[in-house]
Amino acid sequence: MKEISDWKDVPDFETPEAEHDFWRQHSLNPRLINASIHSPDSRESTTITLRFDPRMLSRIKRIARSRFLNYQSMMKQWLAERMEEEMRRSGDQD
Repeated sequence: MKEISDWKDVPDFETPEAEHDFWRQHSLNPRLINASIHSPDSRESTTITLRFDPRMLSRIKRIARSRFLNYQSMMKQWLAERMEEEMRRSGDQD
């Protein structure tokens, strides 16, 4: 069985069957898995509700699955990255 040590080595799959065949012959390096686990801050978080078009949410979940991430964590990461980008543009750092 071949071990995957870089996410770039995981191809885009055309079908679920192709993905199944790939993973029957490959495994992930444990260090790669551990490096991909999101460690939340010890700070408190607030729960909010967002409404999404079902197709959009489906696409988000599919992207997250392909990256072996929880879709909510991935969305928080996206928002954090965009917030940092906006803050850099405006010169606001707080």
